[in-house]
Amino acid sequence: MSELQNQPRFPGIFSLMRLSAVLVVLSVCIGSACALFLWLLERATSLRIEHPVLLFGLPLAGVAVGLCYFWFGRDVEAGANLIVDEIHEPGAGVQLRMAPFVLIATVVSHLFGASVGREGTAIQVGGSLASATARLFRLRAPETCVLLTCGIAAGFGAVFGTPIAGAVFALEVLTLGRLDYRFLLPAAMSSIIADWACRAWGIHHASYPLVFQGTLNSDGSLSHVDIMLVVRVAIAALAFGLLSRVFAESVHLLAAFMKKLCKTPWLRPAIGGILTILLVMIVGNRDYLGLGVLPAEPGGASIVSFFGPTIYPWSWFWKLVFTVTVLATGFKGGEVTPLFFLGAASGNILAFLLHVPVDLLAAVGFVSVFAGAANTPLACTLMGVELFGAGDIVYFATGCFVAYACSGHTGIYLSQRIGTPKSASWNRVCGMTLREARMPQIPARD
Repeated sequence: MSELQNQPRFPGIFSLMRLSAVLVVLSVCIGSACALFLWLLERATSLRIEHPVLLFGLPLAGVAVGLCYFWFGRDVEAGANLIVDEIHEPGAGVQLRMAPFVLIATVVSHLFGASVGREGTAIQVGGSLASATARLFRLRAPETCVLLTCGIAAGFGAVFGTPIAGAVFALEVLTLGRLDYRFLLPAAMSSIIADWACRAWGIHHASYPLVFQGTLNSDGSLSHVDIMLVVRVAIAALAFGLLSRVFAESVHLLAAFMKKLCKTPWLRPAIGGILTILLVMIVGNRDYLGLGVLPAEPGGASIVSFFGPTIYPWSWFWKLVFTVTVLATGFKGGEVTPLFFLGAASGNILAFLLHVPVDLLAAVGFVSVFAGAANTPLACTLMGVELFGAGDIVYFATGCFVAYACSGHTGIYLSQRIGTPKSASWNRVCGMTLREARMPQIPARD
């Protein structure tokens, strides 16, 4: 099929005006929920670092969360993919219990050391609150689609402190290669308000030490576009795109294998927990547990550490193994912050190989690996600007666009529709979801 089917109609201007007040209240609620989540996450991380023995409770914690989902939350277990499906094909709606389920499950995962992220929780909290609001006001399907999209934008923008990237992400993540700008204004408004509400609670986001802001010319001025540097960044981005693809496919393939290996879904997290404990013993440190934004010990591997002069040659590999293990066995949280870690770590080592400023390539990798894995290059370019400043936007865009092109027709969100395939040989999958495109009857080649 050449065009996407079942596109939701966009509500008229008067409907949008009526929705504005609802969106403001909804965005404040989502921002406040994200603030609570981030505060709990910080406390859980601190407790885990102070009490390393908590790691040995990870298998039991995983089983407890798995049982809760098995008994009470099977209809919300699909998470962010369920929200994307609901936007494309409105149906029964997203249940409100998704928010407390995923919030508690993610905090528990981090408390005991699972290598998961936080964006999945924020998106699910935003989507479930948006769906509940739509049911409360008995909104029609087109208006519900607006609220769900705004819920994604608000959750993403608030949890990372990147409201503009959050708005574009909410549009870009729905359809690969195609943007529907009809939702842009309400999504931007929701994301900005949610970010403001989150910060109003005293939440502070991590800052990353990117010093590089251009190449010094002979006359003392700064040049923000060095052609040779752009070429080197593009070469690194080939690796970032490949890493995105390896990550996404590894999670999907290992998850499928685990389902065959262990037929009982609530027992799979126990396998992931045991494997994580064994991996810590193999590595000899706890650098790859949790988010990994800041080092658990002085000199340890972390996202912030990768911006400095120290080389961490294998950190990207170990974080990949730790994260794929827990995600494929059913732990809740998200993929994005681990993808930030993978990108910054791979940028750290590639910078020395390609003779690129370490902090620059760590920042480019930070956003590019996520861009390839989520198929959201524009949102990730804007995220680079919001997190690191606009001086290096050419390098951010180069990394994100090349990584997106090289990551293939896979991704961390399998409910994402294919609007414009990345190559002509994939035209027959246009309109399908990434999940459908991965089926054996579809040619798996670019």
